Amino acid sequence: MLHGTAASEGIGIGKVMIIEENSLEYTPKTVTDTDAELKRFKDAVEVFCNNTLKQAEQLRKSAGEKEAEILEGHIQIIKDPYLSGEIEKLIEGGQCAEAALEQMCDMFIAMFSATDDELTKQRAADVRDIKSGVLSVLLGVQEVRVSDAPKGTILAAHELTPSVTAGINKDNIVGIITETGGKTSHSAILARALEIPAVLSVDGVISQLKTGDDVIVDGCAGDVIINPDQAEVEKYNEKRSQFLQVRRELENYRGKETLDASGTEYELVCNIGKPDDAAKAIECDGEGVGLFRTEFLFMDRTSVPTEDEQFEAYKKAALILKDKPLIIRTLDIGGDKEIPYLGLEKEENPFMGFRAIRFCLKNKDLFKSQIRAILRASAFGNIKIMFPLVTCVEELRQGKALVEEVKKELDEADIKYDKNIAVGVMMETSAAAVIADKLAKEADFFSIGTNDLTGYTMACDRGNSNVSYLYSPLQPSVLRLIKYIIECGVQNNIPVGMCGEAAANEMMIPLLISFGLTEFSVSAPSVLKVRKVISTWTKEKADKVTQKVMSLDTEKEITDYLSTVI
Repeated sequence: MLHGTAASEGIGIGKVMIIEENSLEYTPKTVTDTDAELKRFKDAVEVFCNNTLKQAEQLRKSAGEKEAEILEGHIQIIKDPYLSGEIEKLIEGGQCAEAALEQMCDMFIAMFSATDDELTKQRAADVRDIKSGVLSVLLGVQEVRVSDAPKGTILAAHELTPSVTAGINKDNIVGIITETGGKTSHSAILARALEIPAVLSVDGVISQLKTGDDVIVDGCAGDVIINPDQAEVEKYNEKRSQFLQVRRELENYRGKETLDASGTEYELVCNIGKPDDAAKAIECDGEGVGLFRTEFLFMDRTSVPTEDEQFEAYKKAALILKDKPLIIRTLDIGGDKEIPYLGLEKEENPFMGFRAIRFCLKNKDLFKSQIRAILRASAFGNIKIMFPLVTCVEELRQGKALVEEVKKELDEADIKYDKNIAVGVMMETSAAAVIADKLAKEADFFSIGTNDLTGYTMACDRGNSNVSYLYSPLQPSVLRLIKYIIECGVQNNIPVGMCGEAAANEMMIPLLISFGLTEFSVSAPSVLKVRKVISTWTKEKADKVTQKVMSLDTEKEITDYLSTVI
């Protein structure tokens, strides 16, 4: 049995088809007729864009509008004035089109790959896909096709690109295995949209498979079983039947309020990275957006988005949500999110450095432009502002002062906005947690970011395999901080939500109910599952579980105990 990242739930049983990438090797050469080479490059880009539009249309029919936009985004990237302009400069300097394309694409791939953030790394996968697509046209190589795969096929590849995924017939593909990618990669997003079980990041799996092998893909546990025996096949057939039954039962929670078994109501909202994701939140029955990560508006471009561009993005999300809440997190860059044109200096320890609210408070024009855009958009919906990585009261006060400054400017210009807009804090540092009592007196709400809170509290990088065993929100120290943050919010009558991954963790939910959390912000596909889990707990029962958990000494003791009661 092999193990990887469980990226798309379900059980797939079938025969493997290995996707072998065609060779895109070429011999670099110096060109003298640069005009002809420029035309050759531009013609190839045009063919690539036309092919991509066709693939996007296929994907629109098989998966949906949002998934098609992933591919359409590739057209925007290759036509970006900076990328295309730099490639053309290299060609004008005598490089052949292939070498110029590869040099610039590899620069972006290296830049995006250098981060520990999965969403940023996905940009590298996009650029790799674009590079191979345009190279295929330049070299006259036929791209990989999976549309003819027979029923019961499990696709296995080093990396399953969006362009390849577009050709999938979801009636014929029962599973996906890759050697790369994470839960937020486009391979995972597309697999979930197509409802195909997928296990990604299975190290070295291609060398252990051959086309025609019988394979089981467990997208729930992240397991891959090669050439299973009959007993294993029967076991997983039963597991598949149970999974499908649970999925059908989850539909009973669609359109319902989010209530625990005691009748207490909670807000169940979604995390998004771009305006169009708000539609996915509504489609999945989310009750709003608890985290809009605005840094993605600043990526994949060569200059800061204008105030109007930001305004239109925030307004679009607000209109999609109508009067449902929309919490917009101000720019959170630095750490593992690098945006080259902002000119951040290289730091030895960027996670402890000049990032998020620290960067924004030192770059007030940029920060005020974003605040102004958010305030203008607040006239069109139920918008709230949230500051990331706050570590002291001064940062909150300075941020709020800038909001008031922009409000006065809007009043003078007679521009409408929500004069009572809420301003909150993303509680994601241990420093913020231990002064939660003080922050709660000045913030309108808290939202706990458990990903960073866990990393900072445990002094561990979840991407470092040597210390990743420490990275768990069920560590006693992390649970104590979460409990204290929520208690401080309750005592000061402000709502407390959670937008980290722990909000959808089945083991965490009874603890959060007991602590007094009021809002759960999760990925859109997790909404119905979380609503169901919440519905099974009474406050009294959750309190008893919490009392026992908080008396235990280690993360293992806690997880072992919770596994017996969940």
